[in-house]
Amino acid sequence: MLARLLTCAALLTMTTFTATAALPPGITQGPSVEGVTQYQLANGLKVLLFPDATKPATTVNVTYMVGSRFESYGETGMAHLLEHMLFKGTPSIPSVFVELGKRGMNFNGTTWLDRTNYHETFAASDDNLDWALKMESERMVGSTFSKAELDTEMTVVRNEFEMGENDPSNVLVQRMQSVMFDWHNYAHDTIGARSDIENVPFANLRAFYSKYYQPDNAVLVIAGKFDAERTLGLVARYFAPIARPTRVLAKEYTAEPVQDGERTVTIRRVGSQQLVSAMFRTPAGPAPDGAAMAALTQIMTVAPSGRLYKALVDSHKATGVDSYFFELHDPGMVLFESQLNLTDSIPAARDALTSTLTGVKEQPITEAELARVRAKEVKGFNDTINDPQKFGVRISESIAQGDWRLMFIDRDRWAALKPADVTRAAADYFKQANMTLGEFIPDAKPDRAPLGAPVDIVALVKDYKGDAAVAAGESFDTSPANLEARTERFTLPNGMKVALLPRRTRGATVNFDLRLDYGDVNSLMNQSSVAAATADMLARGTAKHDRQAFEDALDGMLAKLNFDANGQVMAASGQTVRAHLPELLALTAEALEQPTFSPSEAEKMQREWLSALEQGRTDPASVARREVGRVNNPYPRGDIRYAPTLDEDIAAAKAVTPAAMKAFHDKFYSGANAQLAIVGDFDPVAVRAQLAMLFGTWSTATPYARVAHPLVPNKAAALTFATPDKANSTMRGVLSAPINDRAKDFAALAVAERVLGGSTESRIFQRVRERDGLAYGVGTGLRPASIDENSTVIFYAIFAPQNLARVKTGFSEEIARALQGGFTAAEVDSAKKAMLENRTRARGQDNALADALTDQAYLGRTWSDSARMDAAIAAVTVDDANAALRKYINPADIAYVYAGDFPKQ
Repeated sequence: MLARLLTCAALLTMTTFTATAALPPGITQGPSVEGVTQYQLANGLKVLLFPDATKPATTVNVTYMVGSRFESYGETGMAHLLEHMLFKGTPSIPSVFVELGKRGMNFNGTTWLDRTNYHETFAASDDNLDWALKMESERMVGSTFSKAELDTEMTVVRNEFEMGENDPSNVLVQRMQSVMFDWHNYAHDTIGARSDIENVPFANLRAFYSKYYQPDNAVLVIAGKFDAERTLGLVARYFAPIARPTRVLAKEYTAEPVQDGERTVTIRRVGSQQLVSAMFRTPAGPAPDGAAMAALTQIMTVAPSGRLYKALVDSHKATGVDSYFFELHDPGMVLFESQLNLTDSIPAARDALTSTLTGVKEQPITEAELARVRAKEVKGFNDTINDPQKFGVRISESIAQGDWRLMFIDRDRWAALKPADVTRAAADYFKQANMTLGEFIPDAKPDRAPLGAPVDIVALVKDYKGDAAVAAGESFDTSPANLEARTERFTLPNGMKVALLPRRTRGATVNFDLRLDYGDVNSLMNQSSVAAATADMLARGTAKHDRQAFEDALDGMLAKLNFDANGQVMAASGQTVRAHLPELLALTAEALEQPTFSPSEAEKMQREWLSALEQGRTDPASVARREVGRVNNPYPRGDIRYAPTLDEDIAAAKAVTPAAMKAFHDKFYSGANAQLAIVGDFDPVAVRAQLAMLFGTWSTATPYARVAHPLVPNKAAALTFATPDKANSTMRGVLSAPINDRAKDFAALAVAERVLGGSTESRIFQRVRERDGLAYGVGTGLRPASIDENSTVIFYAIFAPQNLARVKTGFSEEIARALQGGFTAAEVDSAKKAMLENRTRARGQDNALADALTDQAYLGRTWSDSARMDAAIAAVTVDDANAALRKYINPADIAYVYAGDFPKQ
């Protein structure tokens, strides 16, 4: 489960039309809050504009106030099914899926209890924005999906339903919802009942579409880089002609009564992990207690200081805890989950879970606990408000709750929140009679929670102005030539290579990426698990900060910091704001150079690790990923290139000790073979001096030599692994290709792979998902090598076990058709355009730029190599793509792994 995103105060630039600027006919201007301005069309459509010229991308999001809450008997899952159907055709677009893929747009649609939204993010351009708005206006009321398309897509949605059935946590939450609510539609999970998905009448779906997909039931959000005046003109051009509907949406009147006693749920299924969960009824998201409940949710489970974390994880009653507050239009729910090993005691975990939750009144929330989670909310809100794509999608939740301005009001409530408010919310709602758990116990005198009162949203948001605004960042040219001109490269005395790319950003954000290379093929023998554990422990305690103090320091800096290790590389990435970059860099150096490898933290890390490994034992996707890595692997056990079995991984994880991690760190960690890149809002002169002080003399005598990954010729395989009682199955295939990304025909191979299966407009996707309706996720991927001539083409599908033969046929026939008949010039041109759009958009993301700069430093490259690849892609002809496909893709050499419940078929 995920914690909510909203947080603290962030300052924005407000952009509205002046009194002298005329609005397009039929559009009126409404309230403005912190750079977000509302407009309204005569047909009822609300429009929110949030300009941000600092990033070269634009996000268009349309939120419809319809979700599973609005479904009728026998029609559960209809809102979600309809979401899928709106990626079919419109009067001028035969397939929305195909056209989005052609334009290289990052897109999705999501359905939740109170709303459905569609969004696409694309490289900022007049053409892209014009097309996106035209497309959204057409599918608002003119989607042309047919009965035949429903019959095909139904099986795709059913496949998605089956994926959820593979997840024990998802299944348990579904059942708890259904038991918790007697009458309200929040009892129904958004995916719906399998029988409804399979049998919903086409006429009912069209009627549902006509009723709710109307301009007076929608909010259009445009965020990112665009011209506001021109954009409003496009909105008027495409949306104003849609007539205001004559139908009137009926007001809902079903109100859920107060819960009158504990409720229990028990699920018995195949699995590798135990779960104990508790769910309580809560007030609606906009209610006065909404922020208090959100804070309380985080205080319970934040690691390592959360109350449930201490009561369950620290005491070894569970391997992990999680929580989720459903912030909804109507009174909803909050979930607390604990994950247990198979040998852990369920009664002990259940008692610790319930006593901790219901005991808040006797142990009131402290100021320190509230301050800790408030700092995380500040960081989360800033992340959202400084990213147009996140903002455009996130504000859908506030729209669904009643008004977009609730996003800012909630932030203000967080700022004003007191520990007593949080304690009172816990006392009101965390009661035995208000809990859904695993048992039912009669109670002669039930202590019932209060019924959530209606919230007057109009009165709540009236005259709300929000905080003041601050200046935005610069409009940034992301061409390779400009990036190269803006990049400063140098080497520290110990050999660490550094790249700096300063630029002004909204919110003064800054990102860094660090790559540390170590060891050789002999010194790293039997060290893979120790290497991974060492990286995991870096943020769990240093000579100056224990784990909690480390987390508190990050929150105080509004920062993120992550460490990971794979093969010969330890990678670190971080994000903060300009004012806190020196502190974050110092903390990063402290973690890298002075970790303590606390025995107690090491034990907790080990339990978490083992629990995650065991969970993958019966999961089809995990089994397939592991086993396909073992196919054709020639290396001996202990070699860092070896792919271990699950039991070997578990044994190695159990053998890791604090002493082994410290020895690994002392031997291998050094800045001598490292690359560091910083991108964003910072002072390069001050940073250069600080880096020399922090890392300039950090070195070790242990030599580094890159371990080669030469081509291992592929041998065909078709291996099947049984995962009993799983409704979904997974296919993974691999094919080694003797090529790297410097090869003359690499761009042609990349284009060919995208046309074959690498996008929603690809041959395999259109066949297996769109035409045959067999798989929720399906396609191909290309993992390029940069040094050794050993790239990998991946084939994948997630599908119902009974469809195995048809999925195999779909892949084999489409690969054969491509090899025999070749691709068309139109397919190749479309793929090239989308790939170049994606590369342009990626160069607008600071974290992606930092990652690219560390890669360049390691490989000895510059941004001219990025320009070279752009040019190579643009130059690919249809003959080039077909030649590369036939040269590198031989279906007889593909090694496939299938994992699922195939024996019953």
